[in-house]
Amino acid sequence: MAGQPRNGQRSARLPRDERRAQLLAAAQEVFVANGYHGAAMDEIAETAHVSKPVLYQHFPSKRELYLALLDSHLSKLIELLLGALNSTSDNDHRVQAVMRAYFRFIASDDQAHRLVFESDLINDPDVGARLESFNKTFADAVARVIAEDTKLPELEAQLLGRGLAGMAQVSARYWLETDGNLDLDVASDLIYRLAWRGISRFPKES
Repeated sequence: MAGQPRNGQRSARLPRDERRAQLLAAAQEVFVANGYHGAAMDEIAETAHVSKPVLYQHFPSKRELYLALLDSHLSKLIELLLGALNSTSDNDHRVQAVMRAYFRFIASDDQAHRLVFESDLINDPDVGARLESFNKTFADAVARVIAEDTKLPELEAQLLGRGLAGMAQVSARYWLETDGNLDLDVASDLIYRLAWRGISRFPKES
């Protein structure tokens, strides 16, 4: 029957984009469970209910599959963060929106966050370059807002941007380890208040 796995193993033919999404979802499950080095293409194909040739048609190697998954998650996260940053011209509300967006991304898909920031491939040059590009894009966007509001020199604003971006990332990762014992909005609001009380004390030039 169309759309049903045949013999419980292989799924029916899907449009390329749908098949790619299916394979990425299966790969995420296996990578998070076993780590990059412990994951096998056989297991990913089995989890996706496809044959290995089908998997290799879309992703010639495990490395390319992991990098595609990483690119997808980083793209989604930066879109959410920049959207929050640009959602208002009130800088107080901007900081609040950005912190909340970061925490909600983790809450909605903690597997994605673990895959991005806790992978055993994190020291790989290509992975490191992607993470640095993400961090730079996020921090630069924050720094531009800081520079406009405080009139600080660019390098100083960049440093503060990195600091705020790091605060969001590290605190949200710790919150994830609390296993729901601290409400998401309470946690993100605490970090927002800490960040805003710090950054708001930088005065504009007279």
